[in-house]
Parts: sequence; structure tokens; C-alpha cells
Amino acid sequence: MEAMRATWTDERLDDLRDEVVRQGGRIDAMGARIDAMGGRIDKLTHAIVVVGGSLLAAFIAFTAALLGLIITRL
Repeated sequence: MEAMRATWTDERLDDLRDEVVRQGGRIDAMGARIDAMGGRIDKLTHAIVVVGGSLLAAFIAFTAALLGLIITRL
């Protein structure tokens, strides 16, 4: 264990710190991409709700018209 500690020089610790900082930047960029994707998913969800609501309204109107035709023919 002592031999492992002896190999961590100041230069290696500086390199490790630089690598951690560099990876942190990549993680921040990935977070920004995920946030942008969340906005796109919200827009898609809205579109699905609008289309589904329109289809439901069309179905109800069609059913009402069909029932109206059936009732008037009796």
C-alpha cells in the first residue's frame, strides 16, 4: 500500500485534477443535450394529446351523426 502512495506525485495529482475537470465539462454538455431532448419530448407529448383529442371528438361526432340517422329512419 505504501508503494502505491509513493507513486502519486504532485504532477500526477495535477493530471488527475485536469482530467476530472475535463470530464466535468463533458458531463455538463451531456446535461444540456438531455435538457434539450426534454423540450422535444414535451412538444411530442403535446402533439399526441392534440391528435388524440381531435380523433376522440371526430369519433363522438360520427357516433352522434350515426345515431341521428338511425333515430330519424325509425
